[in-house]
Parts: sequence; C-alpha cells; structure tokens
Amino acid sequence: MLRTIGMTNADEMIFDFRLEEIESLPLKWYWVDFDRPSEEESELLRSYFDFHPLAIEDCLGRLQRPKMDYYDGYTFFVLHSICSDDLEAEELNMFLGKNFIVTFHRGKLQEMEKARELILTTSKTWDQGHKFITYQIIDKVVDQYFPILYNIEDHLDEIDEELSPRTVHLSMDYVFEVRSDLLRLRRTIFPMRELLYRMLNSQRLHFSQQEQAYFSDVYDHLIRLGDMIDSNRELTADIRDSQLSINSNRMNSIMTTLTIISSIFIPLTFIVGVYGMNFDHMPELHWRHGYLIVIIVMALIALSMIVWFKKKGWFGIDKT
Repeated sequence: MLRTIGMTNADEMIFDFRLEEIESLPLKWYWVDFDRPSEEESELLRSYFDFHPLAIEDCLGRLQRPKMDYYDGYTFFVLHSICSDDLEAEELNMFLGKNFIVTFHRGKLQEMEKARELILTTSKTWDQGHKFITYQIIDKVVDQYFPILYNIEDHLDEIDEELSPRTVHLSMDYVFEVRSDLLRLRRTIFPMRELLYRMLNSQRLHFSQQEQAYFSDVYDHLIRLGDMIDSNRELTADIRDSQLSINSNRMNSIMTTLTIISSIFIPLTFIVGVYGMNFDHMPELHWRHGYLIVIIVMALIALSMIVWFKKKGWFGIDKT
C-alpha cells in the first residue's frame, strides 16, 4: 500500500495523490510511504524513483544494521523499530532528498502511524518541511524504546528488593533472560545513536539551526537510553553476584552442618567399631553394666563436642 502526503507552493496539504501526479503537481515537498508493499509496489523503487540498486537491495534484503549512506541527490537511512512483545527489530528504510522523503517498511509500524497522524492533525507542522517529517519518524521510533527499558528496569528493581534464598533460582533464570534482552536492545540502540551522531555532523544534510536542535534532542534521548542499558546490565551483574553469594553461603552452611555431624559421629563410630569386633578376651563385653557405661560415655563425648563447637562459633554461621 502506498500513502502520499504533499505540500503545494500555496502552502496547502494534499493527500493520497498518485505517483504519476507528482511531476504535474506544484509541490514544495512530498512524502511517499511504502506500507507493507506488494512486489509490484516495491518495484517502483527502481522503475519510478530510480534509487541506487544497493539501497534497493538493503530495502528488500535481510535486516540491516542502522546506517546512513549518501547517494547522488538523496541520503538513504536504515532505522530499527523494536516490537515491545518479543523485542524483535523491524527495519524501516528512508530516502531523504532535497524535496521528498520516501519510507519503506515491510511490517506495520505504530511509529509511522503516529507520525502520519501528527501531520494530518497538526496544521502548524505543515510548513516545517519534509525534514521535520524525518525528525518525527525518527523521534517516534526512539520514543518506543523507552517503555521497553522502563519495564525491564522495574522488574529488575523488584528482583533486587525481593531477592531471597527461596527465589534465587527463579531470579537467576530471569536475570539471564534480561541480560540477553538488554544485549539485543544494545545492538539496536547503540548503532542508532551512532547514526544520529553522523546526521548531526553531516555536511551534506544541510540542517537549519532549528532542525539541528530537533535532531540533537533525539540524540540526547539515545544517549540516555544507552546509559539505561549500561546501568541495567550493571544491575543484573550485581544481582547475579548477590545470587552467587547467597548460593555460596548456603553451601557453606550445609557443609558446616555436615562437618559438625560427621565430627561428632567419628569418635562414636570408633567406639562402636572397637566393641563390635567380638574378640573372646574383651573384659568389657562381660561387664554387667558395660552397655550402659558405653552409652553414657558416647553421650558425654557427643555433648562435649557440641559444647566445644559452640564455643568455637560454628553454630553462629548464618544458615540462610
């Protein structure tokens, strides 16, 4: 589906005109949006607009890294939108010329709908030109990143506050998932930040001072997003270290308990082993109260060892 918007020399907006009418219409600038185009519509990138084959290949090919390429008469951009449900990146291609902007995307993008709705409903933005539309599109794409990171940040804060031995295994699994999600976001947001930096320092885009301010604001948002990703990755590392520390403390507690039990039973096992040999010439075996005496001795040994371990502080180790 192709959607068109244009501004005439009389400062009037026109919508949904055909591509064949572009040459005949008195247009200051126009925007053509290839929204989930068919093969025939995609062919118009070559047959009508005569864009460079490499740019067309990037549009029709696999997911490209966010980038900016210069061609004769226009600049080609690759942007990434992110789906909030599965964090899958959706490519958005954009051609920015002297008096036109052409966008191409295979999936339905909410960012494009929001940018188009803003242009349709806010007449005061009409006279700001097609570069302002470029800003609106990029700004809406970047704004969609924030709710995703805010959601991740809130979940990490909850895990950090409620971290306990009972939830440590569930938390560890989630933390590794979050680290993977943050890495995927990083692969999109950091190249987008580099793209905006190149745009702001480009000598070929010829931004006015006002346009420079708009794109600088988007760049500031991307810097903030990058800082959020780094801080959240550090938080996941801290949670992971805390979880490993909890596991280590639990293991130390278990080993201490087993060591105490084993230490108490070693002398008792020795006594039982000695009197279990059943030699004929063992006088203690024929004592009337020998069994009771041995039991009492074993109990005293166990009790004295427990008291000794307690004085040594072994029972003071945190069992959590």
